[in-house]
Amino acid sequence: MSAVVPHRLLFVCTANICRSPMAEELARIYAEERGWLVEVKSAGTHAREGDEAAPNSKKAMAELGGDLSAHRSQAVSSELVAWADRILVMEIRHAQSIRDEFPEADQKIQMLGPFGGIMEIGDPYGSWIFKYRASRNEIQRCVEGLIDRLPPRLR
Repeated sequence: MSAVVPHRLLFVCTANICRSPMAEELARIYAEERGWLVEVKSAGTHAREGDEAAPNSKKAMAELGGDLSAHRSQAVSSELVAWADRILVMEIRHAQSIRDEFPEADQKIQMLGPFGGIMEIGDPYGSWIFKYRASRNEIQRCVEGLIDRLPPRLR
């Protein structure tokens, strides 16, 4: 009997310090609750390597039991593109940026927003905590919609 291969999801935003780390953590939590076999990572189209998650992203996630303390930003790379089954982006411009740099990723790229009934997920960077909470809630709805639509790969 062959081993079950997990879904590999890469969440992408701009700097990989606000939205995509929250999406990564929310997907990890939700998939674990559901018993789904999912591996998650995140990256940014214009990320500096090694930055911590934004303080308000950490706070917003901690309110739901998430922990972004170990997160360090990374840029989208050919290795991450090859690793991912799906690349979930927050904005149309992220999809275009990835397609421009990594044409081989085209069929893997999807907008995350439509899984929660919206088009794009706006960037809360530099805003008050309530904007981060609103962004987190949008991302949570979208991530849950995404995972609920994945073919089951149970642990």
